[in-house]
Amino acid sequence: MAECEQLINVLKKQLKLRGVTYQEVADALDLSEGSVKRLFANGGNLSLDRLSKVCRLINMEMAELFKLASKDNQSLTTLTWQQEEELVADKALLLVAVCITNGYRFDQILEQYNIPETVLIQKMAHLDRLNLIELQPENRIKLKISPSFSWVAGGPIQQFFQQQVISAFFQSRFAGDEEKLVMSTGLMSLPTNYKFQQRIQRLVSEFYDACNQDTDLTMQERHGTSMVVAMRRWTFPLFDEYE
Repeated sequence: MAECEQLINVLKKQLKLRGVTYQEVADALDLSEGSVKRLFANGGNLSLDRLSKVCRLINMEMAELFKLASKDNQSLTTLTWQQEEELVADKALLLVAVCITNGYRFDQILEQYNIPETVLIQKMAHLDRLNLIELQPENRIKLKISPSFSWVAGGPIQQFFQQQVISAFFQSRFAGDEEKLVMSTGLMSLPTNYKFQQRIQRLVSEFYDACNQDTDLTMQERHGTSMVVAMRRWTFPLFDEYE
C-alpha cells in the first residue's frame, strides 16, 4: 500500500507541475471531480487502465512515472530548517552545494574555484552527512535529491536569497541577447493566481530539464545561468495613499 501511495503522490506532483486540474482528470476518466479526489485519496483503487489514461493526459509514459516514484522514495525531498542554516552559515559549503546540484564534478570545482582540495573534500563530506549527496570512491559524487526537492518555504535559504542575491541579480539593464526581464501586472482572481503558480513550477522543472540536456557539453560551452520567477498578490506601494 505504501508503494501505491508513493506513486499517487508523485502523480499528483506531476499534475501540479503541469497545471492539470482534478476536473481535467475527471473528464479524461469520465468521472466526477469528487470521485477523482476520492480515488487519489485511496491509491489502491486506481486501476492500471485509469493510471494509463492520466499519464496520457499529461504526456508521460507510465514507466517514467514508476521511475520517478522509485527515485522519489529513495531521495531527499527537503532539508530541515537547521540543515539549511548550516548551508547559509558556511559560504564555501553553500558554494559547493550549488555547484554539485548544478552538475559539477570534483575536478571541475577545483578548476573553477579557489578552494583547496582538502577543504573541498571536507565540504563534500559535510554534504554527505546532510544526505544531499553520496560521496563515492575517487571523489565521485552521486546526487541524492528527489525530483520534487524544495527548500523550506520562508526558510534560511530563501531568506538568504532575498537578502543577498536579489539586489546583485538585478544590477543589470537586461538588454543583452542572453538576458530578459519582464514584469506584468493585472487584476486576477485567487484561483487563477494558483493556476499560474503551478505553471511557474512547471517552468522551473523545464529549466532544470534543459540544463540536464546540456550535460554532455564541455564546461567551456556551458555558462552559469539563473532564472528568477516570482508572483504574488501585490500593488505598487507608491499608490498606497490613494487606496
